[in-house]
Amino acid sequence: MTHIDEETFFKEKGFGQRIGFGQRPAIVVVDFIKAFTDYRNPDLVLAANVDKQLLQTNRLIDASRLLRIPVIFTTVSYDDNLKDAGIWALKQSGLVTLRSGTDVVAVDSTLHREPGDTIIVKKYASSFFGTDLVSRLVSQQVETVILTGCTTSGCIRATAVDAISYGFRPMIVEEAVGDRSEAAHKQSLFDLQAKYADVVSIESVLSYFQEMIP
Repeated sequence: MTHIDEETFFKEKGFGQRIGFGQRPAIVVVDFIKAFTDYRNPDLVLAANVDKQLLQTNRLIDASRLLRIPVIFTTVSYDDNLKDAGIWALKQSGLVTLRSGTDVVAVDSTLHREPGDTIIVKKYASSFFGTDLVSRLVSQQVETVILTGCTTSGCIRATAVDAISYGFRPMIVEEAVGDRSEAAHKQSLFDLQAKYADVVSIESVLSYFQEMIP
């Protein structure tokens, strides 16, 4: 079955319905940290080339400032003994590079982060699991979560699934999410669009922001 045939098949079965934007969005920038973005450093085995995605994320951040849309960054880091990585450390040896307090777990310096932006430290794939992200969003009456970051097949997917499970509207910005594997990236976007989130273009998000300007 071709990709086009699969799209038709899923649509006929009722998958891929549009959730749509709500009234109160937040941007969640997932794990755009040096350990995942500095692909030129051979020691950072988890990194990938997401330069284009970083630029697109900055476009969203810049456009959000006038509207005072919350911008939340996530990072992932572990103690030296990796006990806080649990069983996951057995599956991915690269987690040893994510040491708490090192510069590689800092938010990528090219991102337009401001002092008032939230940074959440997580231990696992989802930005919700084991963090206070839900309460932060609820306290600000957010119901639309605009996702950028990496990786599409890992932390983006897990965050989107948890977002819809908690009752938020997950919007994945196609040009602003990346992966180490192009095949995994494309398949994950296909599956997320079918079941768990709206995969949207950056232009549609920017238009949505324009409509929100009083």
